Amino acid sequence: MTVFVALAANLVIAAAKAVAGLFAGSPALLSEAAHSVADCLNEVFLLIAVRRSKLPADERHPFGYGKERYFWALLAAVGIFVMGGCFSFYQGVQAIRTDRQESLNGYLAGLAVLGVALLADGASLVRALYQARRHREGASDPALRTVIAEDATAVAGVLLAAAGIGLHLATGQVVWEAGASMGIGLLLVCVAYRLAWEARDRLIGEAVDTRLRDRIGDFLASQDEVDQVAALLTMKLGLDSVLVAARVDLAPGLDSEEVELVCVRLKRRISDQWPQAEYVFLDITEAPGPEEDRRSSAPTASVLGGRLSRLLRRGRRPPGPWIR
Repeated sequence: MTVFVALAANLVIAAAKAVAGLFAGSPALLSEAAHSVADCLNEVFLLIAVRRSKLPADERHPFGYGKERYFWALLAAVGIFVMGGCFSFYQGVQAIRTDRQESLNGYLAGLAVLGVALLADGASLVRALYQARRHREGASDPALRTVIAEDATAVAGVLLAAAGIGLHLATGQVVWEAGASMGIGLLLVCVAYRLAWEARDRLIGEAVDTRLRDRIGDFLASQDEVDQVAALLTMKLGLDSVLVAARVDLAPGLDSEEVELVCVRLKRRISDQWPQAEYVFLDITEAPGPEEDRRSSAPTASVLGGRLSRLLRRGRRPPGPWIR
């Protein structure tokens, strides 16, 4: 719902900014229009992401489509960078290089449009922040995070554009407005970089936060049948989906039936306690007893003979302990 509200607001604002910018010949207004157009395109990407990430797992994607959110968030970041940041820099440079005839009426209309945009973007930002605070898990939702970043940047961009236009009108120097346009571009580039970096981490396979991983590890280690947790790996598969893979050494003396029951119980307990752990894989091994440990630590004659023959074939002199 938050994405729909932001999209509707940006469509109206983008059209108003574009008309006022063309009428006044204002680089700051045109930069803000490009910013709003980029936001509209990005929100379309996010709507696609929300829909596709909910598709059920299939044979080709056995872990589901949760990472679709991160792919479309990455495209949204690219859109912000190209359509918003680069175009704003271009408008600022062009304003300095060319001598334009400004329209006072156009600028007054542009300031009115910016005032409306400030109210609309501010309302959308407040709504998104409220939703993130109300649903704590929403803070990790790339769609909601992108909307918050877009709305916060939109509010800052409107304030920069209004300041640039006001100083331009007061001093007659277009450099103020050009600087505001470049400032908007820099702001958008920074937001795009941050969103792209976060999407990259999740696309290549990001582990869950350390606290959750430690809680799962502590739970496994606390079980009576577990001798030690040799390895514990996790990966985020989506907004509410996590993969957990652990190599667990069980206490010696358990028969095969008991091992199977322990494995099933551990998986069920992990999934019940942490519902986001949708996929749990346990590699169960039995810890060796004291006698087995000593036997396994001493190399057998066949192993020693094999090592010695390989050294002799390579023309290398065996070390002292091998000669005895």
